[in-house]
Amino acid sequence: MKIRTLIIGFLLFSSVPALCQHAAQYTLYTWNPLHWNPAYAGLDHSLTGTLLFRKQWTNLQGAPVSQNLNVHMPLSYIGGGVGLNIENDVLGAEQMTTAEVAYNYQLNLGSSIFSIGLGGGIVQRSLDGAKLRTPGGIYDEPGVFDHVDDLLPLGRESAIAPVVHAGVYFQSEKWEAGLSVKNLTESNVALPSILLQQKRHFFFTFSYHVEISGKLSLHPSVLVRSDAVQTQTDFSLTAKFNDNIFGGVSFRGYNSESIDAVAILAGFRLSEKTSFMYAYDMTLSGLRDVSNGSHEVGLRYNLNKPIGAGKLPRIIYNPRSL
Repeated sequence: MKIRTLIIGFLLFSSVPALCQHAAQYTLYTWNPLHWNPAYAGLDHSLTGTLLFRKQWTNLQGAPVSQNLNVHMPLSYIGGGVGLNIENDVLGAEQMTTAEVAYNYQLNLGSSIFSIGLGGGIVQRSLDGAKLRTPGGIYDEPGVFDHVDDLLPLGRESAIAPVVHAGVYFQSEKWEAGLSVKNLTESNVALPSILLQQKRHFFFTFSYHVEISGKLSLHPSVLVRSDAVQTQTDFSLTAKFNDNIFGGVSFRGYNSESIDAVAILAGFRLSEKTSFMYAYDMTLSGLRDVSNGSHEVGLRYNLNKPIGAGKLPRIIYNPRSL
């Protein structure tokens, strides 16, 4: 039978005074590291902007819909990089909108960079009680709308709270890796009728770059995220041709007994500075019977020139002539 409730599993927790929401999920995570880790700000070595839109589990009412926009760039004046991250995530009756800034300090290690980052901002959490239904609720009588549950609102409620993130990132010519923590302080969002918890999440990313030829390269990567109760792992492999077109596959699972999805990735350059990305997730979990997979599209802009380099040194060494 098709699921018609607007929050999957929400009613399982309707009898407790606090709810938590997991971080939004993106299949194109390798093209959007700043979303996971503030320590990545400026590590594209130019001004970069990324816009992602994801519609998960299409045809399933109340399924997640997410949008993410971030911009970041290096600033050698302050010894690191800065970034701005804005996200909107809707899951049934619950909505979460965040606006954050990020700063990191970058330590040059010859041909590598080690970065320590900190991010923070505000989050607005909303709960629309008009979209909820309870087993004992009264909804069919004209002019009567009652959940018969004092913990659930009848209308829309919103509140704002601070958020703090931290991370480290290492980048070299062949590989890069990052470790970060989101919602470091686990601040609570106090709605008039219910308490929403900002649960702490941990993220680890690793990617490797293999040059097959002058025009072809392979890029395996992994993303592990956990709230210390459940852990989800994404494995991806993409191939880039002539640094212009890419394609690949991704596999995502929660554990050995629960497999979420397998995805197809593709993209190409629209111009010298702008790229288009797309991912389609084929659902492998029990939700495959009530959904038609997930779609994700993205645009990425890179200025492709140094910015914030500051005053040049008296002698500039050309590494190609060494």
